Amino acid sequence: MANADPFSMSTLLSSLQHLPFTFATEPMMTPAVPPPPRGIIFTIPQPRYDPKEFLTPQYLEYSRLQSLFNLMTSSKEEVNIAPFKEMISRLSRRELQEMAYLLTSDPDYFLAIARNKNGSHRLQKLIGKSGDADKLFFLAILRRFLHVMTDKYASYVAVRGMQVFDDKKKELMYEHILPHALRVACDKHGYIALNEVITDLDHPFYRDQLLDIVALNALLLSYDAYGNYVVQHVLTLNDLRCTYNIAVSLVGYCVELSLDKCGSYIVEKLLEAEESMVLVVEELLECEGGSLMRLARNEYGSFVVIKALRVMQEMNRVDLFRGLVQKLMPFRHLLRRPCGNTTIAAIIESVC
Repeated sequence: MANADPFSMSTLLSSLQHLPFTFATEPMMTPAVPPPPRGIIFTIPQPRYDPKEFLTPQYLEYSRLQSLFNLMTSSKEEVNIAPFKEMISRLSRRELQEMAYLLTSDPDYFLAIARNKNGSHRLQKLIGKSGDADKLFFLAILRRFLHVMTDKYASYVAVRGMQVFDDKKKELMYEHILPHALRVACDKHGYIALNEVITDLDHPFYRDQLLDIVALNALLLSYDAYGNYVVQHVLTLNDLRCTYNIAVSLVGYCVELSLDKCGSYIVEKLLEAEESMVLVVEELLECEGGSLMRLARNEYGSFVVIKALRVMQEMNRVDLFRGLVQKLMPFRHLLRRPCGNTTIAAIIESVC
C-alpha cells in the first residue's frame, strides 16, 4: 500500500535506500542461543527489546529525519545517489512541499543542515522550486534569522531566499535585517552576507534605509575589523547621497583612519567621489604641518596623501592642491629620505 511508505516521496525514498544509515536499514537480530543439552527441557527467553518498538510512528519519523539529514549533508563520495539537482527535478510539487516540511519541521534541525557546507548548497537548490515549499523555508530562516545570517554557510541560504522569494517575503526579510544590520555587519561571516544583500537589494525604500544605517554608523563600522568592509563596499555603489553622508560621519577622523590599513582604503574611496573629496582634503589642510608630514611618511597614510594631491590636480582644484603643497613644502627634504615618500616629494617639486 502506498500509505505504508513512511517516506511517501518515492524518489527520495529510492535515494535514501543507498544511505549508510545502519539502524534504519538493518533488521533487528535475535541473539544466537546455543542448543540445550539432550534430555533437558529448555525454553528460549524473550528478547529484552521488542522489535515492534522500532515500527512506532515516532521511530519512523526519527528514522527518516536522520536519513534526510544524511542525504542533505553527505558528500558525493559518502553517499551513492544521483546528483541532488537531478533528484529533486523528478519530485512533484507535493513531494517538494513534503520534503521542505521535513527539513523545516524543527528550527534547530534546519539550522544544523544550513550550517553544513553541503547542506547549505542543497538547500539553495531547493529554494525557488515551489511557492509552497518557499513559504516553509522562509519561515525557517526567520525563526533563526540572526544565527543564519552570521554563519559561514547558512548565510548563503538566506541570501538565496532574498534573491528568489516573492516580493512580500523579501520585504519581511528586509524588515528583519534593519534592526540587526550593525550586528551582522560586525560579524566575520555576516558582513559578507550583508554586502551580498546590499548589492542585490532593488527595493528603493529598504535600500535607502539600509544605506542610511551604514552611513550614520560609518565611524563605528570603519573602526571595526569586519564592519569596515561594509563601508568600503557601500562606497563602491556610487550612491551620491550615501557617499556624502558617510563623509559627514567621518569628518574629524579621516586623518586618524588614514593611519590604519583598512581605514586608509575608506578615505581613499572618499577621495574618489566628488561629493566627499573636498571634505577629506579640507580636513587634511586643517591638521598641523607636522601631523600631515607624519601622515605622508606613514605606510598607509602616504597613499591617502598621494591620492589627495593627484585628485585635486586632476579636478583642477588649484586652491586645495596648492594648500596641500604649501603644507608639505617645508618637509620635502624629509620625504627624500629612506623613510620618506619620494612620490609625494616629486609631486611637490613639480610645481615649484
